[in-house]
Amino acid sequence: MKGRLFVGLLAILAIVSFLFVPPTQAQDKIKIGVYLPMTGAVAAYGQMEWEGIQIANEMMPKALGKEIELVLVDTKSDKIEAANAVSRLVEKEKVVGIIGEAISGNTMAGNPISEAAKIPSISPTATNPLVTQGKNYAFRACFIDPFQGQVAARFAREHLKAQKAAVIIDIAQDYCVGLANFFVKEFVKLGGEVVATTYIQTGDQDFTAQLSAIQAANPDLIYAPNYYTEDALMAKQARDLGINVPILTGDGAQADELIQIGGKAVENMYFTAHFHKEAATTERAKEYIRRYEEKYKKEANAFGALAADAYFLLVNAIEQAGSTDGTKIRDALAATKDFEGVSGIITMGEGGNPIKSVVINKVENGKFVYVTTVNP
Repeated sequence: MKGRLFVGLLAILAIVSFLFVPPTQAQDKIKIGVYLPMTGAVAAYGQMEWEGIQIANEMMPKALGKEIELVLVDTKSDKIEAANAVSRLVEKEKVVGIIGEAISGNTMAGNPISEAAKIPSISPTATNPLVTQGKNYAFRACFIDPFQGQVAARFAREHLKAQKAAVIIDIAQDYCVGLANFFVKEFVKLGGEVVATTYIQTGDQDFTAQLSAIQAANPDLIYAPNYYTEDALMAKQARDLGINVPILTGDGAQADELIQIGGKAVENMYFTAHFHKEAATTERAKEYIRRYEEKYKKEANAFGALAADAYFLLVNAIEQAGSTDGTKIRDALAATKDFEGVSGIITMGEGGNPIKSVVINKVENGKFVYVTTVNP
């Protein structure tokens, strides 16, 4: 009996000592969750953004004197998986903040969960206005589609001298539909005419019917605010049909895969974009570009740059808050002003939407080249 009692006392002492020891190794780290499409239809975005986040983590590995631990979950380019990923990060991993997702639809699937938990989230590249609408804990590092659509329309009218535009829209993506609507509204307001509106869906590979309708309308410009795969295939088929007018698209098409798939057909395609290294001015941007290109042996891209900014903004907010409390981090993020990011100077505006410039890029000789910057 005495032996059993002694063993029992030892067990109790072990439990008590475990509960009252100084902070454990886990408590010496700050966990930041990351949910991105590492596989699936838009995996290129997730892969570029994860690269950018890792470089940013190398540049700023600590907050409040503690090491930052990144927890990555693959959303598989799927809305349900995105929601599941945020649930896991909140409930199991106990993260203090979240970076993600890459596209608007998936971000809107994840944000209600982090919002309910009062954990701040910041998307690098979700541009749909609905991503942060009605949310207190949702932020982004990129500009929003109303501004992007307006800039695209102005560029089409003033720089490309387009009078008649045809629009081809991926109706499966909230981002594509929203951006097209904002472009059309501004283009018409500026005196332009939309002569054809056609629709596709993610995964389509034959655009003959849509392009035939566009060809019959004889536009000066095709506006195609879609993702890289569909835009690349559409451009190839348009050129094969003899449609040689300029193609203008949005930030969602600017991935290396666009050039790999589209080849010469995407030459002189224009983009409203967030970043080009030739337009980078801050010291943080210069260090980021140097580190990124040394590590990955390729040019720094917009998706990586914005993901790095999402990381820097979140870590800066933790430092400014002096705490890992979600509400305090949220308040610090909302108060961000004149932050020198990789993609430019960032001031957080109303509703978690930053005030920042739009960069215009285009494909030239198989590379993305800088054209100009449009300020807000």
